Amino acid sequence: MLLETATTGGEADFLVRTEAYDAVILDLGLPDGDGSRWLAQWREDAIDTPVLVLTARTRWADKAAGFSVGADDYVTKPFETAEVLFRLRALVRRSHGHAHPVLRIGEMSFDTHTGSVTLAARPVSLTAQESRLLAYLAHAAPRVVSRSELAEHVYDRDHEPDSNVIDVQISRLRRKLGAWRIQTHRGQGYRLVGGDETP
Repeated sequence: MLLETATTGGEADFLVRTEAYDAVILDLGLPDGDGSRWLAQWREDAIDTPVLVLTARTRWADKAAGFSVGADDYVTKPFETAEVLFRLRALVRRSHGHAHPVLRIGEMSFDTHTGSVTLAARPVSLTAQESRLLAYLAHAAPRVVSRSELAEHVYDRDHEPDSNVIDVQISRLRRKLGAWRIQTHRGQGYRLVGGDETP
């Protein structure tokens, strides 16, 4: 595996636009601006080179923002070099095979690139907040996710702990996807299911 490095977003931008790479490892903490700004511009300009993002930001809301502008995968610091290499190789394999980062749970499909959702091949319209919540539940499925975990990783820090925002968003998702798809586990949290799981 041959590597080429850039110390700034500007240098990386030049290389990405003038060379053909199998993948890019992008640190969001660049000296000349947030890496996500460069990534968003590449995607806007139809540069589809797979991008693995490195960052010290651990909250799911930050990860969701990275995926929404075009990241293909995400590794938080501190990290093991072996993990980065494994993920990088997986990205390259998927890109060569033209695979799409789509999560499928039963009849529901969630595109992690665009945040779009289809149910039985029909598009479902979600707000940005609903999309972030569904993304977290989909990545965690079939695990039960606690309210505190959702509050920490999906929502902004300015929400009060006793806020009913989670209940409201869950209720809206159930109306759009079908109530049975999001199970409530009393005293534990929520779980996204596809139809074959047992309570």
